Amino acid sequence: MRKPQHVFDREREWAGLVSFASDASPGARLGVVSGRRRQGKSYLLQALAITFYQAIMVREWARLERGDAATVWRGSGARFLSQVVGPHVEVLCREYALDADGAAGEVGSGVVPDPANRTRIEVDVAVLAPVDHGRPRRVLSLGEVKWDRVMGAEHVARLRRARDLLTAKGYDTRDTVLTCYSGAGFTAELGAGPGGDVRLVTLDDLYA
Repeated sequence: MRKPQHVFDREREWAGLVSFASDASPGARLGVVSGRRRQGKSYLLQALAITFYQAIMVREWARLERGDAATVWRGSGARFLSQVVGPHVEVLCREYALDADGAAGEVGSGVVPDPANRTRIEVDVAVLAPVDHGRPRRVLSLGEVKWDRVMGAEHVARLRRARDLLTAKGYDTRDTVLTCYSGAGFTAELGAGPGGDVRLVTLDDLYA
């Protein structure tokens, strides 16, 4: 029994896009942005559409083809927030970091090993200065993104620990700023006095 033609066409048309989203270079997967500033955000919208397709639509074709989008949406809320919105906001924060710091040479994300505590510290937004051969690489900013959570002193402490670990590895962190990006705000304590090496970024800042 042959597959209906419209189904075959749909899968073929999306195959290339899904392959691109899954098998892109590490820089693309991490949302790394380096070099010149980009004009416009259309590529972010395209990537968001692909992510939405993978996370939500591809799992629910049977219901969607029956026109039962309301049921699909009710059952996909948590997945949409964790797999679509969260990663997208992190990319927006990296774009913001690149535009906000004229000295930035590379913006990305990564993990800092913490052997003493047998753990790893995820850094959502890492801003590095351009390579200056013969000198330690300067870390301009380390940031954590919590689009749906109020951020407090514990988040700053985690970033400070990451900075200390990078210092021990030979990076130049003398002027590193610890940046908290939050869509839900900050604790009263953090908001009242974040400290000279801490910066707080809100959704209003991202869309200013």
